[in-house]
Amino acid sequence: MSYVGVGVGVGVGVSPGNVPVYHGCSLKVIDRRVRLAELLLRCLICALAIISIVLIVTDYEVKEIFTIRKEAKFTDMKAVVFLVVTDGLAVAYSLVHVLRCVQSMIRGSVLLNKTLAWAIFSGDQIMAYLNLATVSAALQSGIFAKFGQKELQWMKVCKLYEKYCNQSGDGLASALLASLSMVILSAISAFSLFRLYGGNAGKKSGRW
Repeated sequence: MSYVGVGVGVGVGVSPGNVPVYHGCSLKVIDRRVRLAELLLRCLICALAIISIVLIVTDYEVKEIFTIRKEAKFTDMKAVVFLVVTDGLAVAYSLVHVLRCVQSMIRGSVLLNKTLAWAIFSGDQIMAYLNLATVSAALQSGIFAKFGQKELQWMKVCKLYEKYCNQSGDGLASALLASLSMVILSAISAFSLFRLYGGNAGKKSGRW
């Protein structure tokens, strides 16, 4: 009786098995915070990918060497072209999920079903790995352009096209930040997925 009196006095109900009755509300609060973090990350990824595309695609420089006109543009390096393509995919993918997150928040349907959670988790993993791979390849090409390779007699191209290299470097940095944000986002989608299985496991154990 004393335990019940304490529970009533502080305004906290006690259910059989010493399980607080407001656990469901706590889970919903956590879900809303996770969904808000997901929305902000997807917006950030979309913005960083767009900045990367604009910086790289608009990068252009012309030099005249002994009356020979030499141009530097992003299509000269295939790794950078692939980076622009994957950035475009990241923008489209992020926009679709931004709309999904906003719609779920407006409707108040925060919790996901397992099928949708698996689809989001798989898509986030694919996008994260794809963007990390293309960013790594583009960074390697950038390093060769910046420092050259004496063994292969590759010259330091950035000494000749300094403006081009600086702007491309900014675009690569933006793409790298977008890729790292995708890694964090894939961890959040993994949490959202496996939490569903943890909840079901808890319910089954509670029934037994």
